[in-house]
Amino acid sequence: MLQIYNTLSRRKEVFTPLNEGKIGMYVCGVTVYDYCHIGHARVMVAFDVISRFLRWRGWELNYVRNVTDVDDKIIRRAAENGETPAALTERMIAAMHEDERALNVLPPDHEPKVTGSMPEILEFIQDLLDKEYAYLASNGDVYYRVEKFVGYGKLSGQQIEELRSGARIEVDEVKESPLDFVLWKAAKPGEVSWSAPWGEGRPGWHIECSAMSRCCIGHTLDIHGGGPDLPFPHHENEIAQSEAANGCTYANYWMHAGPVRVNQEKMSKSLNNFFTIRDVLNEYNPEVVRYFLTSAHYRSYIDYSESSLKEARSALERFYQALQGVVLLDEWPEMEFEARFIEAMEDDFNTPKALAVLFDLVSELNQAKRTPGLRTQQLASELKRLAGLIGLLQQDPDAFLKGADKEGAITHQEIEALIQARNTARANKDFAGADQIRQQLLEQGVVLKDSREGTQWYREEA
Repeated sequence: MLQIYNTLSRRKEVFTPLNEGKIGMYVCGVTVYDYCHIGHARVMVAFDVISRFLRWRGWELNYVRNVTDVDDKIIRRAAENGETPAALTERMIAAMHEDERALNVLPPDHEPKVTGSMPEILEFIQDLLDKEYAYLASNGDVYYRVEKFVGYGKLSGQQIEELRSGARIEVDEVKESPLDFVLWKAAKPGEVSWSAPWGEGRPGWHIECSAMSRCCIGHTLDIHGGGPDLPFPHHENEIAQSEAANGCTYANYWMHAGPVRVNQEKMSKSLNNFFTIRDVLNEYNPEVVRYFLTSAHYRSYIDYSESSLKEARSALERFYQALQGVVLLDEWPEMEFEARFIEAMEDDFNTPKALAVLFDLVSELNQAKRTPGLRTQQLASELKRLAGLIGLLQQDPDAFLKGADKEGAITHQEIEALIQARNTARANKDFAGADQIRQQLLEQGVVLKDSREGTQWYREEA
């Protein structure tokens, strides 16, 4: 029985969809003004794992993740670069998709863009104007009346009274209340804009998700997800907009991925500890990064550090070494590990618990390999299948463990030649010479593993 931690209720709840067998899931995507960073990767991978598991368990999933391709940051960055906002966002969306493919993140079913959803956004704002939850200000902006919506703050725990007392009123304030937020920004000279019944402009940030989720899924979502910084104000404002316009619950289950810290500090450009996905992938195998991101529960914070990535590499090495040299099967009987894996994942998608099941499977596999037979093949096949449900063990074991030849490093050909020389030395009972070759390879990051089938090798950092 699937249980999900609901940010709204602050507890785990048994998942019950609106329509039996079907799930509508909307996840807030990226504002594409720069390359995606490791925090974005956390959200991408977390909901990729969730979507993979839901589909495998037989749910008919409609997974929607938007792209914000018009925004203040986009307009500023495009101006700095001397390019149009459209040219900037096109490049950044292409780069985002490259990063996702590298991390084995499957595309969502729908990926609506703000610029392609303007009719739906205009319709949504008009609904709010008609119901007097929104108003046109003297400067041409359209604002949402926060204090008209009963229940504002229920997701984040914010209180209207506290928000009101802490709000600052600017000298040129045109809002009825300092708590009101913008739905439509009147056009400034030279900015990209669209025509609306209330004047030229562009949408505010919050309205886009309410409009796109309604268009792609409906008035009520089964699951709404996003990053750790979104419950307030973004998701709080989405609730206010959507429930005012639609007259029903916006989302039944709210899920938020945890933050990424860097050596126990908040990731920030000002602290010079900010890493884009492509920065990280220049240094580490993409599957190592994916393992690292799934090694903590999706709701927990995760600490990005060299030691964390080395631990992820070591864990994957253990998995791939267990698979190395075993011929996998196309079919095999149900094994005892699947039920435990399902139990872990149905406990709010507990990937650390699921990985622990895989480690137990590896131990059993390594023991079975001492007397190779059908069970060895069954265990190896089960390991690859279950790991695949969280997007892992997708490479050939030799390719992962040995890596590609790199400039300045010992080559595959040279390694194989030294292994042959070592085998000759051992056959001639020159054990000192054989040990010397093993040590020579070890000093170059190459580890040998002897078995009845012969000598296998892998690089410590392939």
